[in-house]
Amino acid sequence: MTQIPGELPGKPTAASRTTLSHIMTANDTNLLGTVHGGVIMKLVDDAAGAVAGRHSGGPAVTASMDEMAFLAPVRVGDLVHVKAQCNWTGRSSMEIGVRVLAERWNESTPATQVGSAYLVFAAVDAEGKPRQVPPVIPQTEQDERRYQEAQIRRTHRLARRQAIMALREERSAQGFDD
Repeated sequence: MTQIPGELPGKPTAASRTTLSHIMTANDTNLLGTVHGGVIMKLVDDAAGAVAGRHSGGPAVTASMDEMAFLAPVRVGDLVHVKAQCNWTGRSSMEIGVRVLAERWNESTPATQVGSAYLVFAAVDAEGKPRQVPPVIPQTEQDERRYQEAQIRRTHRLARRQAIMALREERSAQGFDD
């Protein structure tokens, strides 16, 4: 990879990859007796934030969360592992991919995937203004696939935002105040 003048040197995917593990307790449950989705989402955001900060070398804030999928319930006593990595970078933004796995805290059975999400973080300076991030360097075929899929998701996010803004402008021009 050739470095462009003014561009930060790239960082490999593994440089910021993180796993956050937490045992779920009764304090984490919803009215159905399983772990509340918001608890899982906070763990996802925490792990993704750590990756974004590590990759960018400083503060980063959550800009959006895409495709939070809950695949199976999490129970009290489950040991939850939240695995996150930087999949793609723009000038100041990063897509962080997250997998959530759960296993019984006192059993030696393999962990199963119970959720996944994609989050976009923006690196910010001390004044809260966007700052440049280093490019991510995919290391494996899996990393390269994730990088390519992240580019597709970015294209869809931008197209969706543009379509919504165009609709709002059209409705405003028609006199609708919504």
